[in-house]
Amino acid sequence: MSSTVNIVLQGVLLGALYALFAMGQSLVFGVMRLTNTAHGDFIVLLVFVLFALTSWAHVPLWLAVPLLIVIAFGAGYAVQFAVLNRVSGRDPLPSLVVTFGLSIVIQNLLQEVFSADPRSLATGGFESMSFALPGGIALGLLPLLTLAVTIAATLALQWLFGRTPLGRAFRATSDDREIVQLMGVSPRRTFALAMSIAFVLIALAATLYGMRTAVSPTDGPALLLYAFEAVIIGGMGSFWGTFAGGIALGIAQQIGFYFDPGWGIWLGHVLFLAVLTVRPQGFFPKTA
Repeated sequence: MSSTVNIVLQGVLLGALYALFAMGQSLVFGVMRLTNTAHGDFIVLLVFVLFALTSWAHVPLWLAVPLLIVIAFGAGYAVQFAVLNRVSGRDPLPSLVVTFGLSIVIQNLLQEVFSADPRSLATGGFESMSFALPGGIALGLLPLLTLAVTIAATLALQWLFGRTPLGRAFRATSDDREIVQLMGVSPRRTFALAMSIAFVLIALAATLYGMRTAVSPTDGPALLLYAFEAVIIGGMGSFWGTFAGGIALGIAQQIGFYFDPGWGIWLGHVLFLAVLTVRPQGFFPKTA
């Protein structure tokens, strides 16, 4: 029984990180119908920006994280306003091509600047701290922090989209951008704000991921795959669905890891394919 409880708990903690990876992707698709194939590379890029702030500029981590969030907000606005707004539309192919190109550029740029060596953030041992539960179960403090941040981000997004004028502007622009233009709302600025918020979520995911493990410049496609699977499993356009999808993916991987270290990632992919076959709209879809 204790091993089953441990698998579930560790799966939930791992899944919370996947859900945080996916939250920005879910927001971008829900508002702009844009599939960002550079999403994972943006996570890796911000990990290396944070590494540069802490290791090269010697900014303390507690100060570097808020600074990274500010940088991410501005970068997200600039990328969407200057680049992605030009290719956003009913045809998804141009945005796929452009974000794929951004992915290649980011990977090669990071390898030029930082080399291909994996880097990690110095946390003073926080990444290995844990406390014990009965039955020999140990819960890491960093995974628990990740779970708390992911729940807080999900609640904040639900409140933003359901209770604020900005959220109503996001929903209206997503439904019919021509009508909102007649009401004096600029779709270009609205989409840029949505991408800014997505980049803030990416910055949070990058911080927690960089604290958890060493990161390589070429890790982006794998992170994109986890994010994409969590969004599809949970349901397009649903934040709580994305959270549930990430948790389901994490538990599936932990079950695989329990039987064999090589089965974890594979079993997560099997779950994704099973959901895609049986319920392609995901657990909690909100986007038709």
